[in-house]
Amino acid sequence: MNIANLLQGVASLAWAALIIFIVIAVIRASRNAPLKNVGTVSVLIAVIAILMTTFSAGLVYIQPQERGVVNSAFAPKGYREVALQPGLRWIIPFAENVVLYPISKQTYTMSIATSEGAVQGDDSITARTLDGQEIYVDASVIYAVDPDKVVQVHIQWQNRYPNDLVRAQSRGIIRDAVSQYRVDELNSTKRLEFVGNMRDAMATKLAENGLMLVDFVIRNITFSPEYAASVEQKQVAEQQAQQAKFVVEQKRQEAEQVRQTAQGAADSAIIKAKGDAEARILQAQAEAQSLALISAALKDNPDLLMYQYISKLSPTIQTMLLPSNSPFLFPLPGITPQITTVP
Repeated sequence: MNIANLLQGVASLAWAALIIFIVIAVIRASRNAPLKNVGTVSVLIAVIAILMTTFSAGLVYIQPQERGVVNSAFAPKGYREVALQPGLRWIIPFAENVVLYPISKQTYTMSIATSEGAVQGDDSITARTLDGQEIYVDASVIYAVDPDKVVQVHIQWQNRYPNDLVRAQSRGIIRDAVSQYRVDELNSTKRLEFVGNMRDAMATKLAENGLMLVDFVIRNITFSPEYAASVEQKQVAEQQAQQAKFVVEQKRQEAEQVRQTAQGAADSAIIKAKGDAEARILQAQAEAQSLALISAALKDNPDLLMYQYISKLSPTIQTMLLPSNSPFLFPLPGITPQITTVP
C-alpha cells in the first residue's frame, strides 16, 4: 500500500470516528449523562479528518507502468501539458484530479470463438476478397500507449481508445487489405505480404493517435463453406493425379527393368554366339594349319602315311603287305607266328 492510499484510509477513519463520537454524545445527552468537552473533541476530530482528507487528496502515487494526466482548474487549458511520471506526486487538493493511463502492452483480440475475444460471441472480421469470396479473419492487436503522448490520448480518446480506436481501425484496415488480394493468394503466396501491409497501415494509424503498435497478428482465416469444399475437392483431385502419376512412373520403371533384362539376355546371347563362332573359326584354322603341316610332311615323306597306318594296327592282327607298294592289307588267318628260340 502506498502513502496516498494510507492517508486516505486515515482520513476515512477520522471521519468515521467523528460520526461515532457525535452519535455517542447525542445518546448520552438524551439520557441526561452528557459527555464533557464534546464540542472541543468534536472539533479536534473534525480538524484531523479535514487535514487528512485534504492532504490525501493532494498526494498521488503513480505506478511504474502508469502515467498520470492532471485535470486542473488553474491551468489555462484545463489540464497540465506534461503527464505525471512514476512516484509520489503532489497536486492541488480538490482543484486538480489525476487520470491514470497504463503504458504497458495491451491486447485487443477479435475472434470467431465466443470466449476468446474482447467482445463475447463471434467477433471475427467479415471481408470480401478481390475475386468476391467471403472470408472471416481472426486478429489480435498488441499495442501500448506512447508515454510521450499520454496527454494527447487523454484529450482525444480518454479511456475509449480500445474500442473506438484500436477496434474500429483494425477492422477497417483488415477489410481494405483483404479486398486487394484473391482468396488463393491469402491462403498461400501473398499471406506474408498481406499481413505486412496491414501491420504498416495499423502502425501508422495508431501512431497518429498516440499509441504504439507492438504487433499485429492474424490468428486465423476461415473461408466460406463453398470455397472450403472446392479447395478440398481440388486437393483430393491433386492427390489422385499424383497417385496416378506415381503408378504410371512405377509401371514405366517396371517396363524399363524388363527391357533392360531382355537387353541383357540378348547381349549375353550375342556375346556367347560370337564366342562360339570365334572358337569354331580358331578350331578350323588350327585344323587347316594341322592339315597343311601334314600335307607338307606327306609331300616330303610319301611312306609316312603308311607308317602311321601300320602303327595304328593292333599288335595281335596278322597282316600281309601286297607287292607293288599296294596300300591294302589282308589278314592271314591260316598263318601262325613262328616262335624262335634264342640260345
